[in-house]
Amino acid sequence: MIEVMGLTKYYGSLGAIRDVNFSVNAGEIVGFLGPNGAGKTTTMRILTCFTPATSGTVRISGIDVGEDSMAVRRSIGYLPENVPLYDWMRVRSYLEFVTRAKGVASSDRAKEIDRVSGVVGIQDVQTKLVRWLSKGYKQRLGLAQALIGDPPIIILDEPTIGLDPRQIREIRNLIKSFALNKTVILSSHILPEVSQVCSRVIIINKGVIVAEDTPENLISGSGRTSRIQVTLRAPEQESKNLISGINGVSTVKTLAPFHEGMLTLTVESQQGQDIRSELARAIVAQDWDLLELRSIDVSLEDVFIDLVTEESGDILTKENVMDREVA
Repeated sequence: MIEVMGLTKYYGSLGAIRDVNFSVNAGEIVGFLGPNGAGKTTTMRILTCFTPATSGTVRISGIDVGEDSMAVRRSIGYLPENVPLYDWMRVRSYLEFVTRAKGVASSDRAKEIDRVSGVVGIQDVQTKLVRWLSKGYKQRLGLAQALIGDPPIIILDEPTIGLDPRQIREIRNLIKSFALNKTVILSSHILPEVSQVCSRVIIINKGVIVAEDTPENLISGSGRTSRIQVTLRAPEQESKNLISGINGVSTVKTLAPFHEGMLTLTVESQQGQDIRSELARAIVAQDWDLLELRSIDVSLEDVFIDLVTEESGDILTKENVMDREVA
């Protein structure tokens, strides 16, 4: 469905992305992640024919974006991070304009506007001026315009930004439902959301792909140590010395300082080694009160931070010069 091969983009001497390769199959929901300035938005803009590549090839449904961009655009619904809305238009008039721009037949326009309005929940603001909408409603309107025409490919850049928790859940469920008949590329800084929605994750950093796999495989293969959080009533230094002496323990750190008789520690052990039973026995043997002991699962956020927290490069430091083009 989407094939990206050797994709490279330079802005003058600034390399935004370099030799990017990935593919997205029909029906997949793929998370496209990276820190600010990593090349996410540049890649999405090339995929959506907003800007040309310096070199490399992108094929959407077998069509080269450089050879027939109009055919590609007709198959894509795009929600950019900063939604280009016309503040002086009313919501329904704006959606009417989008249906015309996307070539929806005049006899089907009203029905299509009603459909997408119901999907994203903006039926009650149809007559309002766009400028008076809340940020959440503007984001919904941006998603509505991406869905008009029922395109088979949806590219979403931060689709839940500005939404409240209930709205985020609704949009998340909507994106999940796309897997039945659409292909989705989703960029988001809310990594738990990506873990819940996406079947596969691509991570880009400094313009190159640094990881690509399912969230589960990325987490299991991260090499991260096992972590346990323990809350107890005990002298801080004595308890840290005791726990540090348990076989398999790598580090012991104070998570919350001694307060009202309680102390919370984070205990790291060798990967795959379960020290919970021995840890509990050691604490109880000292006649200390064990108030809580629980495992802390490695998250996609942990893996992401490990992959992208190396020293910053030129892409990050020159980002503002390009007006966030390299994002």
